[in-house]
Amino acid sequence: MDLDYLLLLQSFRNGINDALTPFMEAISLFAVTYLVIVPAFLYWCVDKRSGLFTLASYNAAVAANAVVKLSACVYRPWIRDSRIIPAGDAITTATGYSFPSGHTSTATPIYGAMALRAWRRSRWISVLCLIAVFLTGFSRNYLGVHTPQDVLVAMIISVIAMVSMALLFDFLEKRPEKENYFLLGGFLLGTAALVFVTFKQYPMDYIGNRLLVDPYRMMKDGYGDIGMFMAFCLGRFIEKTWIKFQPSLTRDSLVAGLAGGVLALLIIDTAGTPLRALLGLHFGCLAENALLMLFITAIWPAVMKAVCRNKEQPAEPAEETA
Repeated sequence: MDLDYLLLLQSFRNGINDALTPFMEAISLFAVTYLVIVPAFLYWCVDKRSGLFTLASYNAAVAANAVVKLSACVYRPWIRDSRIIPAGDAITTATGYSFPSGHTSTATPIYGAMALRAWRRSRWISVLCLIAVFLTGFSRNYLGVHTPQDVLVAMIISVIAMVSMALLFDFLEKRPEKENYFLLGGFLLGTAALVFVTFKQYPMDYIGNRLLVDPYRMMKDGYGDIGMFMAFCLGRFIEKTWIKFQPSLTRDSLVAGLAGGVLALLIIDTAGTPLRALLGLHFGCLAENALLMLFITAIWPAVMKAVCRNKEQPAEPAEETA
């Protein structure tokens, strides 16, 4: 049934000569590449708690999704059925195993948290965010790289992550002294997850003398997602312990936030290749994602606090001349 649905979408796609394919590819690409800049800017410049909640939900969702994916080891649809031909370059960009969908687990907590935040202020923004969640999930079906259950389970994991973070944030609002225990627990949980995905058994199916799916390559995204979650815990600890910045909507803060967004995009676009060349595929991906999350949660807030504090300091009076 799930593969028949993908074949139906494939037939429709071919019937309109891939007219919608570039749009669907753009929706998918934005979710896993640039969408994280939105909660980063919210965290830096608008509402620290909302930004932190969105980032926490996002990191928890993608890390949990990675562990489930590397546990289930479900092959991609075109491996399971040779009639399925992914659209465009999706067959090369869709890395990792199939179940659950990584793109959906990225989009759901970020768009979902934005929808929750905007619900009382602007319902139409919330509706657009929810549409973006379902459109991202549908794009993975449309492109032929994920089945409906891949998308649905990723959404469920993300919703569980959001609810868990909401309960945790409410608890820590009353007991803030307990936060370090949760941050340490999260970091250790991430470490255990890395050990698990590294040493567990993976399917080694062959067609002739060719390995059907190389588990070594499938583990790359898992290392990146788990490493990013661990970096979030570390970055939050650093920021709350030593930086203690507060966002503001001043001109200087907004300019600094925009500059931070540009630098974060540079990390996303350029850091991966040299880090993987230096550290290898797995730890290079981990280092790239960890650097991005440390930049968002600790490094750039420290820079913004220093810049805005210097701007606010009154000028020293000029020395009197004799």
